[in-house]
Amino acid sequence: MADEAGGGEVRGALRRVAELGPFFELVTEGVPDGPAWSSFPGGAGRLREAVRDYAGRLGTGEARVAASLLFQGLAARVWSPVVAAAALGVVPDLSGSRWRWAPGEPITVGLAEVQGWRVEDAGEAVEILHPMVVDGVLRPLRDAMLGFVKLADGLVWGNAASALAGSLNVGPPDPGRAEIVRGLLAREPLAGMGSFGPRGYVRNNCCLYYRVPGGGLCGDCGLARGLPEM
Repeated sequence: MADEAGGGEVRGALRRVAELGPFFELVTEGVPDGPAWSSFPGGAGRLREAVRDYAGRLGTGEARVAASLLFQGLAARVWSPVVAAAALGVVPDLSGSRWRWAPGEPITVGLAEVQGWRVEDAGEAVEILHPMVVDGVLRPLRDAMLGFVKLADGLVWGNAASALAGSLNVGPPDPGRAEIVRGLLAREPLAGMGSFGPRGYVRNNCCLYYRVPGGGLCGDCGLARGLPEM
């Protein structure tokens, strides 16, 4: 069992990884219960509003397209900071995570209680991260979205895998982060969603971004190598 890390230690690690970019930020100050912040991912109602708003900003009338891309963006906001922090030896606890959103504004993810665990290697980090993120955050997010939009499992978990692998494209090369990412991608339901090749990670399915007006194909899109749409 990994040793517990105190709030100061977790905050320190998260401050360091936040320097990599906005998707690596987990807010740790001023995240109380209240109208501005709600439990993450929460119920379908607020997510439906966010998907509707996102569809308008993307210029698409397809709810599943907006929902798919929103899911991938939220997955990236969760994976990026916790994996980067884990590479520093600290895994933040997401059990009390919150999110803040308003129409037209970016989504922010934060922690109401800042705590976590110290880890000594990638294997130990993966053992904590996989159930915490996949079962504790992404499955509930998927289930809530399925309450109002149809999303195939291959698309959902392909998005989660893509968001995880894509976190390696930000910041300098980090063998520790890469080892953790590869360890997570080897586990279900992320296993088999894509593979690393000469041009980086390539997924075996599509997030539907090509259906956004002027969207084109993402750099890791499976459609680029002739695979069928999910």
